[in-house]
Amino acid sequence: MTAAAQLWQPFHEFVFMRRALLGGLVLACSTAPLGVFLILRRMSLIGDAVAHGILPGAALGFWFAGLSLPALTVGGLGAGLSMAGLAAWITRRTGLREDASLAAIYPISLACGVLILGIAGKRLDLLHLLFGSALAVDGPTLTGMLWVSGLSLIAMALIYKPLLLDTLDPLFLQTVSRLGPLAHGVFLTLVVLNLVIGFQAIGALMVVGLMMLPAAAARFWSRRLPVLIVIAALLGSLSVWLGLLISFYYSLPSGPAIVLVAGGWYLLSVMFGPVHGLLRRPPLLTSQ
Repeated sequence: MTAAAQLWQPFHEFVFMRRALLGGLVLACSTAPLGVFLILRRMSLIGDAVAHGILPGAALGFWFAGLSLPALTVGGLGAGLSMAGLAAWITRRTGLREDASLAAIYPISLACGVLILGIAGKRLDLLHLLFGSALAVDGPTLTGMLWVSGLSLIAMALIYKPLLLDTLDPLFLQTVSRLGPLAHGVFLTLVVLNLVIGFQAIGALMVVGLMMLPAAAARFWSRRLPVLIVIAALLGSLSVWLGLLISFYYSLPSGPAIVLVAGGWYLLSVMFGPVHGLLRRPPLLTSQ
């Protein structure tokens, strides 16, 4: 078998590989703009905090309904939005930064999720919730991922301008429109929704890597926001494709393989990216 054939043969031969690839590609495309805006808004760690925060709701859904897509989605979405809302309420009442509020809340949420699974007597299944399995994506999960991806792209297109203004100049947006808080709320909802649907494929902890690593890598290749989004989506899609191949040929967990490939793109971008890449920076001037 030629090297080119090895790149496509698993997806041609196995249905579960095609499902994993399609689900991962749509997830990469929907999380790319979210990750880019999280970085621009200096909210990079919020994705990780929310990913931990959805665990209690997902654990409750898993406890009562097993690996049921509706139960896991409703539980995770409810927990994630509740945690984000609580952090926002604390920020408004106390003046504490929102990222600091989330950083204080998410360890509590993570501990609650682990405790719930322990009480349910299903400790081993914690690995599925944390690290997932892209190769176990079934028909209903794939359908849910397609719906969430489509909804996210449409919603991001609708809030693109107010979200961009709120990111670059929130004071100006407040003087000309009241859409800033609405755009921020919709944006956070989309982040939670993508993390919820994504953790069922590559895990609650791994999906954050697919959201943030391609977006961070894209910053080294362009300064234009639309180009950043396209590059992030492309790098995320390549990470899914190559990660699934590595997982298939070397019998490795699919979620970590995908994220490690994305991490490889990030390191290459740090080194060779034309925008502040280490090897593309001009030499420092020295005095004689």
